[in-house]
Amino acid sequence: MINLPIIPILILIPLIGLFFVLLSMENDDFAAQSKKSALWTTITNFLLSLYLPLNFDKEIPHFQFVNSFEWFNNENLKFTLGVDGISMPFVILSTFLICICIFFIYPQKKKNMKMYLASFLLLESFLVGTFGAMDLFSFYIFFESILIPMYLIIGFWGGERRIYSAYKFFLYTLLGSVFMLIAVIFLYQEFGTSSIPKLLDFTLPFYIQQWLWLAFFSSFAIKIPMWPFHTWLPDAHVEAPTEGSVILAGILLKLGGYGFIRFNLSILPDASIFFTPFIFFLSVIAIVYTSVIALVQEDMKKLIAYSSVAHMGFVTIGIFSANIQGLHGAIIQMISHGIISSALFFSIGSIYNRYKTKQISFFGGLNTIMPKFSILFLIFVLGSIGFPGTSGFVGEYLTLLSVFGKNTTIAFIASTGVILAASYMLLLYKNVFLGPVNENIRKKFGDVNYIELIVYIILISLIFVIGVKPNYILDYTTSSIERIIKLYPISIL
Repeated sequence: MINLPIIPILILIPLIGLFFVLLSMENDDFAAQSKKSALWTTITNFLLSLYLPLNFDKEIPHFQFVNSFEWFNNENLKFTLGVDGISMPFVILSTFLICICIFFIYPQKKKNMKMYLASFLLLESFLVGTFGAMDLFSFYIFFESILIPMYLIIGFWGGERRIYSAYKFFLYTLLGSVFMLIAVIFLYQEFGTSSIPKLLDFTLPFYIQQWLWLAFFSSFAIKIPMWPFHTWLPDAHVEAPTEGSVILAGILLKLGGYGFIRFNLSILPDASIFFTPFIFFLSVIAIVYTSVIALVQEDMKKLIAYSSVAHMGFVTIGIFSANIQGLHGAIIQMISHGIISSALFFSIGSIYNRYKTKQISFFGGLNTIMPKFSILFLIFVLGSIGFPGTSGFVGEYLTLLSVFGKNTTIAFIASTGVILAASYMLLLYKNVFLGPVNENIRKKFGDVNYIELIVYIILISLIFVIGVKPNYILDYTTSSIERIIKLYPISIL
């Protein structure tokens, strides 16, 4: 096997592509050239990222493909990159969705196209760095750096209230991260190392674990987001461009779940046990409350945004169940939601590009105008409500199974979220696609084009592949998850 420094390569390639994109000029010819540069960059990066699963040893629970560089000539402060079974699927998800986004952008015309493309390439580099970070400081730097391109995407290319939404997104996430920085500095000063794997070998007093847990929680709860820290998400989704919403829902929300697994659960197990009832309480409120709110939404993007908060509630329940079913379910749910929510936002983008509105009341009978698109959208709806055979079913089933052994009441309340999800998603489909044709949409813009069709077929294939064969992911995650579970007392397993 060739020993490639694969994670540094995956970080650097988007930055190289960024250079060529920024060199292009602003006329139509050069805009087309910048699109090609960005597209080939992301395709190359995605194909290279497949090196990870193809050469990953599933039996090893520790980090693999490790590369380390010293910071400030300090042996204990290193910039270290690598992946284990938990982080590797998210690296693949990041490179894949960025590639799909650039492909979806390709035929479009946007103001200042080269800066728009550059923002996504920069975002890809930071995302890979975040999931590939093996030390506290590099994780924090990449984690915070993601705010910059995402702020630009919402603030420059968003809707009418884009400035308000961009500021709200930025300030919410930045505030939470301040507390995480304090926790990172404390851990380094306490143990003299920034290495995440080494921190697993240390034990902290319970009262210190509690404070550190809350510090990490403040950042990751906002990012995922959990109720009541979720209010920035609907605003950001409504105002963000289609591709921005895809990345926001498809990847950025997963940073919170990943952070919970990597830091709260792994490094602070005693505090995680103590705060589990608190997490369960917030999660079931998120599942039920945001699902009810989704039922009355008039904006399609806002509805999907609230549904994302509800779906992430299943993720947090699964994570803090602290058993193999729960963690498997949480990871599958995150990957599944990343694909399905991306598909839904792409679909809404297709509708918006034709009719310039996201208001549900504007539509009706769209299946008559766009019959192929209506079938594709129905598949995404079924995936979102967790229909058996889709990836959404696997994640929700495993998380509910995991929490049932911990608290049957929580499991019962959470299960109502499945019914509510079916209600608001099927109601959305009925109001937009079924019934008599609304006069507003009499003008025919044509069914799905070939770019949209390729994107949707790829996403549908993944929904069914993961739904039928979740082991394609779980085989990679099992050993790393078992390592985390071993940190917990036998009594809670």
